[in-house]
Amino acid sequence: MLSPLRWALVAWLALTTPAALAEVPTLAAASDLQFALTEAAERFQDETGRELRLNFGSSGNFMRQIRQGAPFELYLSADEAYVRALHEAGLTEDEGVVYAVGRLAWLQPAGRDGLPGDDDPLAGVREAIDAHRAGQGRPRIALANPEHAPYGVAARQALEHAGLWEDSGSLRILGENVSQAARFALADEARGGLVAWSLALAPALAERSEHVLIPEAWHGPLVQRMALIEGAGETARAFYTWLQQPAAREILAAYGFRLPDGGTPR
Repeated sequence: MLSPLRWALVAWLALTTPAALAEVPTLAAASDLQFALTEAAERFQDETGRELRLNFGSSGNFMRQIRQGAPFELYLSADEAYVRALHEAGLTEDEGVVYAVGRLAWLQPAGRDGLPGDDDPLAGVREAIDAHRAGQGRPRIALANPEHAPYGVAARQALEHAGLWEDSGSLRILGENVSQAARFALADEARGGLVAWSLALAPALAERSEHVLIPEAWHGPLVQRMALIEGAGETARAFYTWLQQPAAREILAAYGFRLPDGGTPR
C-alpha cells in the first residue's frame, strides 16, 4: 500500500506526462490575429476553463511546419489557399471554414509626417522615394515578406497597383510576418509600412500610430480560413467551434475583420 506522500508523487507524475500535457493544444495562427485571437482565447478560457497555447507567425511558414509534422492542432491562416493545400495533402480533417476577411492598411508613427488621405493612401511611399532620391536619408517602408506572408503578398500587389513597387525596392524592409512588419513600420528610421488593419486597431499600436486603409481593389482578397489538423484533441475542437459563435465573431469584428456572412465591423 502506497503512503500519502507516494500517492501525491504518482498523481503529480500523471499530471506531467506527455499525454496530460497534450490536453493543452498548440495552435498555429496568422500574425494579424495576434491581438484578436489572444483576446478570444482568454474569453474562451474564462468560459470553459480550457487552456490554449498560441503560436503566431506567417501563414506560409506554418503550412510548411505542419507538412513537416509540427504538433499543431488548429491552423488559422491569413490565406485560405494554404488550408486547402494542407487538406489536399490529407493533413486537415476537412477544408475548414472561413472565419474572417482581413484588410490592409498603411501604418505610420503618430505625428511623424502628414497622414496620407483616403484618395492617395500610399502617398507616404512616394514621399519616401522622393526624399531618398534627393539625398535626404533612407526612410524605410515596411511590409511582410511576400514569399510566405499573405499580407506581404497584398502589400506587394498594392504597391504594384500604385506603380511604386520597383522604385521602393531600396527602401523596403521585410518582416518575417505582418506583426514584425508593424514593429518595423513604427521604428525611428521608418516612414511607415503596409500591415494588417487588425494590428493598427489594437490599443497597443493605436496609441502610438496612425493609419489609413488601402482600397480592397488594389490587392487580392485576404480570405482567412481555419481547419483542425488530423488528430486534434477535444480542446482544439471546442475552440474551433467557439470561434464560429457570436462572442468570438464580435471580437474579430472589433479588430476590423469582415465576417464570413458579409457582416462589417463598423
